[in-house]
Amino acid sequence: MAVSLSQQLTRKKPIALATDPEHPEHHHAGPELNRTIGTFALTMFGVGATVGTGIFFVLQEAVPDAGPAVIVSFLIAGLAAGLSALCYAELASAIPVSGSTYSYAYHALGELVAMIIAACVLLEYGVAASAVAVGWSGYLNEFLDKTIGMPFPDALSYSPIPFEENTTGIINLPAVILVGLCTLLLIRGASESARANTIMVLIKLAVLVMFIVIGFTAFQGDRFDNFWASGSAGISAAAGTIFFSFIGLDAVSTAGEEVKDPQRALPRALMAALVIVISIYVLVAIAGVGAQSIEAFEDEEQQSAGLSVILENITGNSVAGTVLAAGAVISIFSVTLVTLYGQTRILFAMGRDRMLPDRFAAVSSRTLTPVYNTVVVGIVVALIAGFVPSDYLWDTVSIGTLMAFSMVALGVLVLRRTRPDLHRPFKVPGYPVTPVLTILVCAYVLSGLAATTWIVFGVWLFIVLAFYFVWGRRHSRLEAPEEEES
Repeated sequence: MAVSLSQQLTRKKPIALATDPEHPEHHHAGPELNRTIGTFALTMFGVGATVGTGIFFVLQEAVPDAGPAVIVSFLIAGLAAGLSALCYAELASAIPVSGSTYSYAYHALGELVAMIIAACVLLEYGVAASAVAVGWSGYLNEFLDKTIGMPFPDALSYSPIPFEENTTGIINLPAVILVGLCTLLLIRGASESARANTIMVLIKLAVLVMFIVIGFTAFQGDRFDNFWASGSAGISAAAGTIFFSFIGLDAVSTAGEEVKDPQRALPRALMAALVIVISIYVLVAIAGVGAQSIEAFEDEEQQSAGLSVILENITGNSVAGTVLAAGAVISIFSVTLVTLYGQTRILFAMGRDRMLPDRFAAVSSRTLTPVYNTVVVGIVVALIAGFVPSDYLWDTVSIGTLMAFSMVALGVLVLRRTRPDLHRPFKVPGYPVTPVLTILVCAYVLSGLAATTWIVFGVWLFIVLAFYFVWGRRHSRLEAPEEEES
């Protein structure tokens, strides 16, 4: 029977396929992944993807805006991320599948919206992994210079594409090596990747706790005088900057099909990761502001060195600062690992829905991971990291994230109306205010993004939708269920 274009664009994936393994159509749903990840490892996924470069350097950008009230800015940014996390937790418990926002949109809002969201999250994860790898290259060189005095030469540390006065080279080799290592780890298996990530997260949390402890030894209460001097404008400006230090919590929801007892584990891991991240960030802010005058944060020489310079000023030697630099190197490795993982699981879900060719959903019989898809992601991200300066990448990460956050909140509102009977082990508190507030906060942050960012996003969205109209909608698993067994 012929299906009209409007029917194609609005058709929704049955939620029964996601929630009931005994459903008669479930065995037609395509390849499945291995459930090996527990709640603690999943919590570490969320912390691993979130605690990255941001916290090591964001105080230098945020304190000059907000002064001592930067602590309030951290709480506001944490509230914005927390509202989104609550919405994710409800959908993750009700629809515990791979693919995160893309899958939720497909079940709640229809096929066209799912493809738009796929464009957003693929942009978010792909560009974030590339940008973070470029950042890792700089920290690795700084660490190598401090320890053995032999960083990579400029020709092998910078991309050939110029950006303003930046140094250029032939290729950013450390960034390419990092992506290659993460790709190999992901091919080995989800449980191995989760174990490696957990170790790296515990190390970076220990390094940040070390900063907090040493920072409090130099704490002076009078540095919090004139707490509100910067006013609400300064606090909100700093909150906008800090918000991007919370990006990554949604990585938890990409692991829906590799988690044991997902309907309980996903909401718990999201909430636990959020509490850990906010607690660490606020304590770092209090220790940093208490240990150093506000004027010192405005010193240009400190802009690129962040927390390690504060430690060197307190202790009078470079040992603690070097340990912190090592922590930053490990920290960014785990961010790259988890963002690459999220990207591969979204492509896996799309391949299984036949929005992409079947090879993207092929799972290795030995490692139970989507190897082809992981290799493709690794190659594309490595090419971007090796040849594009990170300055061109960061804003496009935020637009993808904020659009995804908004759609998850919208999905909560829609499913509460269209599927009130759906089993929800976790429900958003304060409904409907919480999801509506999430959308408003995300729209507010989106409104501040540069026009060039919107142009890049528009071009990317056009490419993805063109592929959908030419190929995806005709091959969709919902288009021809009778071909399932052929």
